[in-house]
Amino acid sequence: MTSNETAQPHLPFADLTDRWRSLRETGPVRHDEAQGVWRVVDYQGVAAVLADQATYSSDMTPIAPTQEDFAAFTQGNFVGMDPPEHRKFRTLVSQAFTPRVVHGLEPRIEAVCRRLLDTVADHDRFDVVDTLAHPLPIIVIAELLGIPAEDHPLFQEWAATLFGGDQLGDAPDAADLERALEAIAPTVREMHGYVLDHIRHRRAHPADDLISKLIAADVDGVRLTDQEMVGFVALLLVAGHITTTALLGNALVAFDQNPGTLTALRAEPDQLPEAVEEILRLLPPFPELGRRVNRPVVLDGHELPVNSLVMAHLGAANRDPGRFAAPDSLDINRSPNNHLTFGHGIHFCFGAPLARLEARIALRMLLDDYSDLAIPSYHDITYQNPAVIVGVRHLPVQVKRP
Repeated sequence: MTSNETAQPHLPFADLTDRWRSLRETGPVRHDEAQGVWRVVDYQGVAAVLADQATYSSDMTPIAPTQEDFAAFTQGNFVGMDPPEHRKFRTLVSQAFTPRVVHGLEPRIEAVCRRLLDTVADHDRFDVVDTLAHPLPIIVIAELLGIPAEDHPLFQEWAATLFGGDQLGDAPDAADLERALEAIAPTVREMHGYVLDHIRHRRAHPADDLISKLIAADVDGVRLTDQEMVGFVALLLVAGHITTTALLGNALVAFDQNPGTLTALRAEPDQLPEAVEEILRLLPPFPELGRRVNRPVVLDGHELPVNSLVMAHLGAANRDPGRFAAPDSLDINRSPNNHLTFGHGIHFCFGAPLARLEARIALRMLLDDYSDLAIPSYHDITYQNPAVIVGVRHLPVQVKRP
């Protein structure tokens, strides 16, 4: 797979690679004076921060900007919780969102992929994000939750607003974040009201969907409240949607920059899982995870006071030469590949199995449908704001059929 351009423009992803390398060169821990945060960039340090919930808390409420509409989502969003609350909520949700449920989605994911790709069956060029990478995970999540098909476009609109990052610059500070929260608050209110109404409807009219399973989940007599379920649905929209969208687009860009990759995967389709993991390592959709210092700590000789903000840099850690050979190179056969893209420890990404499954199925179907798939012009690609997510917003491709 190669681009038709002889001279390709400089890619924003290349800028990210350079930036992450520069971060590592300044040492494993550094203080970012401009943004007032501590950055941990080596693999061992990032893994240690993510594993130590007692010292590095996931609860950001003492230092985060407040916004009334977003506060409603925190009750069931266990990503921002510490033990023992985190354990309670994750256990309850795990009763409904089981590995068996995710595995059972495979035929439906294939059917959705087929329907989406059929819309461009007579096209030799199309935008693979608009056509497949963006709608696929949202449709799957909406169906999983029992959302009526006619309301699926609502979820797509919400996701585009929540993760567009149009209100933020490349290095947002607290004031920028507050303005961004205010700007998307109306979307949050709309989503909150819709999801809450749907949950209440399912309490009165149970069905075979995830919301009904969440309602029935019980651990030692404890059940999820309606508001807590709203928070989890918001989390699922993040974990189950944006990661897949970014992963698919990033994969096609990376494959295009490494000629012969798609040919190799067509010859050995069983290598797709390893290829997906390598894209996740190279281009983590969310390259940083924030933690709040919960108790005084000395990190790499630096004294960090309580309520300091620590950013564990997954992008830099995933390219740590002390952990990965040729860390800036794509190696679809890399094994082992213990990247940190989905986190580490008790907060390992809940949506990871779904994102991996969707990516493998979508990439396999693209390999089956097209004998060649290339990016005809890098000038036509538009990128997401890397301060929000590493990914492409639009990715026109050119295809040939067998």
